[in-house]
Amino acid sequence: MIEAVIFDMDGVLADTEYYYENRRKNFLLENSIPIPEGNFIGSNEKAIWEAIVPNDPVRRQEMLMAYREYRKARPTPYGKLTDPQAEPLMNALRSRGLKVAVASSSAAPDIMKMLTEGGLKAMVDFAFSGEDCAAHKPAPDIYLKALNALGLTADKAIAVEDSPTGIASAKAAGLKVLALKPRHGEPLDQSAADCIITQLMDVKEHLD
Repeated sequence: MIEAVIFDMDGVLADTEYYYENRRKNFLLENSIPIPEGNFIGSNEKAIWEAIVPNDPVRRQEMLMAYREYRKARPTPYGKLTDPQAEPLMNALRSRGLKVAVASSSAAPDIMKMLTEGGLKAMVDFAFSGEDCAAHKPAPDIYLKALNALGLTADKAIAVEDSPTGIASAKAAGLKVLALKPRHGEPLDQSAADCIITQLMDVKEHLD
């Protein structure tokens, strides 16, 4: 019997990945920086900027600092981007006695801001940032940390992810993984997930 659901944040609880990609592309265009092919869905800040500026650490750090200021001036509208099904789903999970956790590659302040603005904070038992783990996704660290906090073994919880990196992380921790289909048709390989769902409320069908 499943006793907890662990959610990724970006692209799962909130439609933020698309927003992040467009904000980053606009910054790169404004600074005449070539835009890498593909997308960075499920990645972390360090890996993203190593890909954007691969061979010049000094330039990379300068651009990263400049982008952080750019991002600060254009804050993510978490309230608008939170999936409208997130709150009713979490209410349904808690009414069944399940615990809820978040395991995200985003920074802890951003996770808290999203949960607060999205109206989800009171329904989440634990929230973990990949930045607080020894290794980022696809390493299993963040999911192992979540399971430890929940006091559960992997067979008692399921993970809800979207990116190949996140799916690999949860699978490496021994979890069953539901992959939420990309909202904007992004070409994500979700084949390693146990099941692909089309909307958040579909999670309820996989709890027994």
